[in-house]
Amino acid sequence: MIICNVLAIAFGKYVMPNPSVGAPLPMPEMFGGMGWTGLLATTSLGHILGIGTILGLAN
Repeated sequence: MIICNVLAIAFGKYVMPNPSVGAPLPMPEMFGGMGWTGLLATTSLGHILGIGTILGLAN
């Protein structure tokens, strides 16, 4: 799950046109300069990918 979230954050940083829009994070440099909305969007995608990965590996 952690690896999927990290990959989703890295992917979102390069795909999103304005990842820093919205309220800033306390330490934005830790998350690639993203705002709350960008971080929430990418970690949501990361959780979806993580669930698929875990269920796929379990079978």
